[in-house]
Amino acid sequence: MDSQRRILSGMRPTGRLHLGHYHGVLKNWVNLQHNYDCFFFVADWHALTTHYADPSDIEHHTWDMVIDWLAAGVNPGSSTMFIQSKVPEHAELHLLLSMMTPLSWLERVPSYKDQQEKLKDRDLSTYGFLGYPLLQSADILMYRAGQVPVGEDQVSHIELTRELARRFNHIYGREPGFEDMAEAAIKKMGKKAAKLYKSMRKSFMEQGDTEALAKGRALLDDQQNITLGDKERLLGYLEGSGKVILPEPQALLTPESKMPGLDGQKMSKSYNNTIALREESSVVEEKIKRMMTDPQRVRLTDPGDPEKCPVWQLHEVYSDEDVKDWVQKGCRSAGIGCLDCKKPIIESVLKEQAPIHERAMEYENNPQLVKNIIKEGSEKAREEARATLIEVRDAMALSYRS
Repeated sequence: MDSQRRILSGMRPTGRLHLGHYHGVLKNWVNLQHNYDCFFFVADWHALTTHYADPSDIEHHTWDMVIDWLAAGVNPGSSTMFIQSKVPEHAELHLLLSMMTPLSWLERVPSYKDQQEKLKDRDLSTYGFLGYPLLQSADILMYRAGQVPVGEDQVSHIELTRELARRFNHIYGREPGFEDMAEAAIKKMGKKAAKLYKSMRKSFMEQGDTEALAKGRALLDDQQNITLGDKERLLGYLEGSGKVILPEPQALLTPESKMPGLDGQKMSKSYNNTIALREESSVVEEKIKRMMTDPQRVRLTDPGDPEKCPVWQLHEVYSDEDVKDWVQKGCRSAGIGCLDCKKPIIESVLKEQAPIHERAMEYENNPQLVKNIIKEGSEKAREEARATLIEVRDAMALSYRS
């Protein structure tokens, strides 16, 4: 398995998703699933880190969210969908990583204190809340995912995961006879490739040449006549560490969602300004019609300024240049009313939702189909997780072979 071709991403089960989720995450997932080996999971254990006192909503929120994924176009034939708690290996890897994770690494995660400030109404002085970034790292490292789609605010979590992988490989990757095994693997590459590898390793080890390191990694990726174990061994040898048991993931930065809420702020359930992915058409129409507009435009004959109107932000997402030009001219000259301005938005949102509604209906009417998809995905995820844990246990001398 080429870790750089594998994607891991998850969501906490908060119930039905809205258009902000669709534009910010789901559309990206739908595109990624055609080019990567994608694992998408429901982070139900993560939900417990902040909602441990009342977990009663987690189950039905989970099924609502999975239906939204499927309705948005996430395809179980092109990706693996599963529930985190259905793969208990996550908990074991989390435990094993906790044995070597410095406490200070967790305390310095930016979102740790930030979330405590935002959620003052809850008691978050728990081991689970402190350790949730480590559980997040275990989620990623379990599947040896090389790419993790995140926004700018989540990059620090990926950096923590990279540091953990690096520390794990440094401590446990030095298998007995590592250097002899690495030298033997070099010979299997062929004379030309072996010479290049040695040259690049020397440049990096002696001069810190990062370009040579990148070229060395690319050279190993192209090798067809050595085993995956030898590749991991040679990658660690190239970097001056041990065998790469847990590959370091990269943050795959996703464009920030530009989907505004009904009040012009970021669309969020906490602001009560959302349009649900599967919202009824009549409700969508009514919500948009009731949107606030430019406060200076009191009468129909008053000219307005689209830049001061939340509806214009929706035009930025949904309208083409002709419609936007029509809005700018009509609003500033009082040539169109606010309801006229909203009509193209209503039409565009309903058009976008139509295929989502159609796909959702199939799953709403057949909940067992949804459960079967998750069951199959969870079984596949467990297979991958078990394979990783075999190597992790072996590296940590926990195999106990008879």
